[in-house]
Amino acid sequence: MKTLIRTAATAAALATVTVACTSTAGGPPPRLKTSPLGAIRLVAYSSCDDLLSGLREHAAQNVSAYGFGNVMPFAALAEDARSAIPNAKADVPEHSTTNVHEAGVDEPDMVKTDGNRVITVSNGILRIIDTATRKVTGSLKLTEGDQPGPPADLLVSGDRALVLMRGGDIMYKARDFVRPGETKYVLVDLSGQPKVLSTIKPQGSYVDARMVGSTVRLVTRSQPDIAFPEIKEDASEAERVKRNQEAVRKAPADAWLPKIEITDASGTVKKDTVKCERISHPADYTGTSLLTVHTIDLAQGVTAAGTDPIGLAADGDTVYGTGGSLYVASNPRWWMPVLRPVEDTPATTQTSSGVAPAEEPTPTEPRPSTDPAPTDAPSESSPTESSPTESSPTESSPTESSPTESSPTVSALPEPTPTVPPEETEVHRFDISSPGAPSYVASGKVPGRLLNQYSLSEYDGHLRVATTLTSQDGQNSSSTVYVLKADTMAKTGEVGGLGEGERIYSVRFIGPVGYCVTFKQVDPLYTLDLRDPAAPKVTGELKITGYSAYLHPGAEGRLIGIGQEASEKGRTLGTQISLFDVSDPANPRRLSQLFQKDSGSTAEWDPHAFLYWPKTGLAVIPLFQQTESGALVLKIDDSGVSKLGMIKHSVNQAGIERAMVIGDSLWTLSYDGVQVNDAATLAQQAWIPLR
Repeated sequence: MKTLIRTAATAAALATVTVACTSTAGGPPPRLKTSPLGAIRLVAYSSCDDLLSGLREHAAQNVSAYGFGNVMPFAALAEDARSAIPNAKADVPEHSTTNVHEAGVDEPDMVKTDGNRVITVSNGILRIIDTATRKVTGSLKLTEGDQPGPPADLLVSGDRALVLMRGGDIMYKARDFVRPGETKYVLVDLSGQPKVLSTIKPQGSYVDARMVGSTVRLVTRSQPDIAFPEIKEDASEAERVKRNQEAVRKAPADAWLPKIEITDASGTVKKDTVKCERISHPADYTGTSLLTVHTIDLAQGVTAAGTDPIGLAADGDTVYGTGGSLYVASNPRWWMPVLRPVEDTPATTQTSSGVAPAEEPTPTEPRPSTDPAPTDAPSESSPTESSPTESSPTESSPTESSPTESSPTVSALPEPTPTVPPEETEVHRFDISSPGAPSYVASGKVPGRLLNQYSLSEYDGHLRVATTLTSQDGQNSSSTVYVLKADTMAKTGEVGGLGEGERIYSVRFIGPVGYCVTFKQVDPLYTLDLRDPAAPKVTGELKITGYSAYLHPGAEGRLIGIGQEASEKGRTLGTQISLFDVSDPANPRRLSQLFQKDSGSTAEWDPHAFLYWPKTGLAVIPLFQQTESGALVLKIDDSGVSKLGMIKHSVNQAGIERAMVIGDSLWTLSYDGVQVNDAATLAQQAWIPLR
């Protein structure tokens, strides 16, 4: 059968990496060991029979006593708890755009502007605001009934908007055990009164999206639709696993193939399924999840090809895009051990993969494309390093069982013991330089875990990947930057030993230079020389208290850091904005720091919340304090950071989430409305209610 995904040369095996970590006692620090990392070339299934055989067997080896993802029923959990551009047109005002990772690659966000319009979506309602009259000129309710709409983001091209409505996700979008909800992509015509052109309902949960020109690539993640047998109260762990394995091995191919439902403006519904020959797989995969990449050109709308989907039998929670490449990365399945029995029949080689990765939520809502808030900062409100939501898995003891008459083979099964998956990150690259569906290029695997998409950067034919590797007991850690050849994803070089005993809090690659912040008690800012991919090296290091959770390029030779100040013992004290002089890579210096005691900012983990307007040096971040909330307005020039003032939305003291420059005005968005202030004097000019 014809395959639409190219098969590249097999990626060369990455060498076993040994990373040094801080010792808890005197003497040389212990070194973390990793398993050999083999090539993980993607291979297209040759037929539906081939797909079904592979997915069944891999999924059977990775199913737990509670199904896929080790999701225990809520009753069991309770019991366990008890027991233990500017636009180029002359008539368009000069304006800022969404703060994105790569220039020319737009990212979904709650608000967009083209200078003449502000388009925003919240609570299931899309609204269009005219920037000249400062009035809402159009609105469109995208949900039924009076229930609040799900979290949503926007991508806009011309008079077309794509609203990405995220349903509940599968554990790795939040700490809670959430059942998957409905994910919808709604294409809206913005000319005149907004109207729905089509609605796409993919099977699975929304991961992230990127738009180049008018073409959007969307990534969703689904799990096989398999009905597992009801759990008997007296059943042993081994018996439950065996019964679930039997259910997996009887499941049809249709259980794995993602479904798609498209409704056009007339209400006509078209249903489709991703074809077997459009699904590929790595050599090592769990069979418990499948990624689907959908393609929609906003200029053309949804054509007869639908969303032209391709699939990948893999996990994924991080998306990074350039003008010609789309990367999907899978962080380690670290948060809960995978329990597997020893079978009494021959089985295929078991993989080390486990359940889906977890992504930290923000204080407001989880936003998959943005930086997760640091979770091991030594503050009173942060989880400790040994908590289940941290990178060290929590071990559980298998329960004892006895033979049963109904399951004669079960008595021969010893109770499963916890196995901790290796802390590794897989990265898959797709070519998106041509119209239509992406083409697979290659895959790679590196030790450790990513912080977020800023841990990835493609430059001059290579992909740089920054990860932190933590020992299984959670006591030792160290970070490394790997350089992979983009066409094969084979390792070219690496530089390690960054922040021994700490973890990465922020990364930024700017051309051939890299900046990496690690933190536990003090903040080492490392500067990296990446000009020679085979021999990357650390050129400078700056140790200061606190940390930068987000790094942003400033003027020539300047780097802006948003994060938290901390005591010498590592206790966080409040938001700090730093300006670094990085003109001399061997001697990075902090030129200026502005500190706001007992405060926090979403800009620490959500770069879309940060506004920097280079023309005037204006910068804005949301700020939350015990006494007040608002938007902190700053002036950042070559020499320092200074405070210009604080913008507040008086209605209900609403927290400000976004800021935009349009002409000579500063626009700020909160849940309650949009406020317009003079960008120079900060005098209020208008209030546009959204409730």
